[in-house]
Amino acid sequence: MKRLTAKAALIGLALGLIVAPIVSAQAAAKAGDKVNINTASLAELEKLPRIGPQIAQRILDFRKENGNFKKIEDILKVRGIGEKVFDQLKDLITVGTEDAGK
Repeated sequence: MKRLTAKAALIGLALGLIVAPIVSAQAAAKAGDKVNINTASLAELEKLPRIGPQIAQRILDFRKENGNFKKIEDILKVRGIGEKVFDQLKDLITVGTEDAGK
């Protein structure tokens, strides 16, 4: 019985670590606090779901080499960001005032 309880606790903890960042990022987006991928720092980008230090750095490098993103879909040009990741990001990111004219 103790073994099952420990296993359940471990599974709950793992799920919490996976789901919590997604839920908190989505809550921030609902509050209107989208991350501007044209101005965000490495640390700000890392707060997004599925964006770790390496992909965050690639976003910064891409921005430095190519200039500002024109639309949020342009983030798909960054190595490591595919459709699945973009689907989790699209409601959480912005490129600034250009988004309004979409």
